[in-house]
Amino acid sequence: MVGDLLDAGSISPRVTASDKRQALSVAAEIAARSWGLKAPRVFDALIEREAAGATGVGHGVAIPHARVEGLDRVRGVFLRLNPPVDYGAVDDEPVDLVFALLAPINAGSEQLRALARIARALRVAELRTQLRQASGADAIRALFTREPRSTAA
Repeated sequence: MVGDLLDAGSISPRVTASDKRQALSVAAEIAARSWGLKAPRVFDALIEREAAGATGVGHGVAIPHARVEGLDRVRGVFLRLNPPVDYGAVDDEPVDLVFALLAPINAGSEQLRALARIARALRVAELRTQLRQASGADAIRALFTREPRSTAA
């Protein structure tokens, strides 16, 4: 389940970022604080991945992802940005929901399976709406830990 990738401390429901780089920097800081990683290393890995192709998938959602030294398993950081930022998304819409997926260097297909689960979950319009309305980190984590729906939009 997507919720298994998130810790209570890796969800930030009120982030103000001026642009994509700053949003990724916040995600890197949260990852560093949550799992004892080096924030600059996480940030560099995320930026390097973005250079290969923007991870804004549409409908106000971005799923940046990278492999990072020092992780014991695949983990996630979730940010809700207010206001949304220009992310270079496929639909040119600004992004307000960011799910950063971080994987160990040797993660293999585990990272791809997690990425697919996140993308499937965030394709559901109802979930996106609920995430935007959720009152805090606990409510957001609860939305990601319930059984997924299959309706996309």
